[in-house]
Amino acid sequence: MHQCDKKQQIMTAAERLFGSRRYHEVTLDEVAAASRVGKGTIYRYFQDKDDLFFQTATVGFEDLCGVLERQAGIEVEFRERLTAACVEITAFFQARRPLIRMMLAEDGRTISKKSRLRARWHDSRRRLLAAVAGIIDEGVAQGALRRGLSGELLAPYLLGMLRISTREMTGCDGSGGPLEMLLDLFLCGAGADGASLGKESG
Repeated sequence: MHQCDKKQQIMTAAERLFGSRRYHEVTLDEVAAASRVGKGTIYRYFQDKDDLFFQTATVGFEDLCGVLERQAGIEVEFRERLTAACVEITAFFQARRPLIRMMLAEDGRTISKKSRLRARWHDSRRRLLAAVAGIIDEGVAQGALRRGLSGELLAPYLLGMLRISTREMTGCDGSGGPLEMLLDLFLCGAGADGASLGKESG
């Protein structure tokens, strides 16, 4: 079996186990048995259980960031580009939701006091924030967003909205429904006719 195939075999088994049990309940012996490899084989591809869990939970994340980064500079209307980015991000979080939720949950602190899972995730998340910020900054430059705002400021808000809404979304093709409403709220606000909340119209 090709080495990449064997690594994928281990990660597939790990995803199944981590997705159905608490982190501390899963052992590498069980992962080895479920993936039909020796325990030593796991250590050829992963440093320890933390590393196996992190790589399994975030598989595809680097590809996602790469897709968003390559969108920079493409001649396309801002809302279309932002929608495409949100579709990609939503699809990733929908696919990885159970494991990422486990990693970020409060009880994730019990994974290991020495665990670097959170630090590794925050390092990865910074790349995603930077990619989204770049798209938003283009919107400001094009006049599609209010001047004085920045991608660095708005990107965390957009990602937070997407993360919360992922649970409610039944699809992520950007053709309407929850994602379209989310984009309207992000771009236009919730005030009637664009009015600022808390201010009466003249």
